[in-house]
Amino acid sequence: MPMVTYIESGGRVHQVDVPLGLSVMEGALRFAIPGIEGDCGGAGACATCHVYVEGAWGERLAPPDALETAMLATAFDTRLNSRLGCQIEVDETLDGLVVRLPERQY
Repeated sequence: MPMVTYIESGGRVHQVDVPLGLSVMEGALRFAIPGIEGDCGGAGACATCHVYVEGAWGERLAPPDALETAMLATAFDTRLNSRLGCQIEVDETLDGLVVRLPERQY
């Protein structure tokens, strides 16, 4: 299973093995990582799974589609590396992925 590192806004680090096929959001919820809420269940309709993708990892991901871009416009403190965790499906190429969590989701 690919390891994903979630870093809370305060700096606490969580490294978890996320099963293939789950999203970054689903991995956070499965392992009770604080800072990701996923209110819409992964439909890309709420932006409560907003994350900052670290470094070169952002280049490995497909760019956000129109729906994700629109939802990110409603998220708190977006940056160039902002993504919705529900739109990042974990596969073997993402082993070692690092995401930071915003101070708040809304």
